[in-house]
Amino acid sequence: MLDIKVLGSGCPNCIKLENLCNEVVKENNIEANIEKVTDMNRFGDYGVMLTPGLVVNGKVFSQGKIPVKTTLAKWLNDEAKS
Repeated sequence: MLDIKVLGSGCPNCIKLENLCNEVVKENNIEANIEKVTDMNRFGDYGVMLTPGLVVNGKVFSQGKIPVKTTLAKWLNDEAKS
């Protein structure tokens, strides 16, 4: 099961990334726990300085931008296989 964290203050881009993660997980039948992290003090724990941030299984995949859906799907599928 993937541990997905979307880091952000709740801005429109953060919400968009969270929704995109939910969509990709559902469409690809990936078992995942998606957590929204809004506590700015925790962003630094992951080394994320720009939001939205995407952390999967403890690894930072993106920050400060929203990945395109195909890229996000590849990342999550690759992580699900490892």
